[in-house]
Amino acid sequence: MRRRVVLSGCSGGGKSSLLEELARRGHATCAEAGRDIVTAEEARGGTVLPWLDLPAFVRATLELSVERFDAAAPGVTFYDRSFLDAQVWFLSHGGLPGDCAERIGDRRYDGTVYLVPPWRDIYRIDDARRHGWDAAVAEFEALHRLLPDLGYRTVEVPRLTIGARAEWIERQVAGTA
Repeated sequence: MRRRVVLSGCSGGGKSSLLEELARRGHATCAEAGRDIVTAEEARGGTVLPWLDLPAFVRATLELSVERFDAAAPGVTFYDRSFLDAQVWFLSHGGLPGDCAERIGDRRYDGTVYLVPPWRDIYRIDDARRHGWDAAVAEFEALHRLLPDLGYRTVEVPRLTIGARAEWIERQVAGTA
């Protein structure tokens, strides 16, 4: 059995740190497609970057996320974002293109998506995250509003230490919360 558990939400809210902690605890994890695309595009001098061609970047994240979905091993895998993020972006910007909907097909993640909320105290702009606080909050709000329309329940991850967040997620996924 495969369970694909998505951690999404606000950019800079601590998703990657939480995923690293879950990996340290022995869980299977899948890194954020967007960061990997930024790294690869910058290395080759490419233009599929969110600050140069956002629609192409979102399509690329969707494609890589589908590939990573298909590559999941048996058991629980925690994802740092997913193709759901791309779906929400497209839905917020005119609708999901038919070829993207076809690529996603009937793939489904675990029914609950864990949303990391905006947290100004830890938010930082870096080489792969160049947008500001307001854009990060808007991104969180769009996910919170539209994921239920895609058939997912959203649960907000509490603002705790990384270790306490990981324990909280483990209890949620195990059904012991």
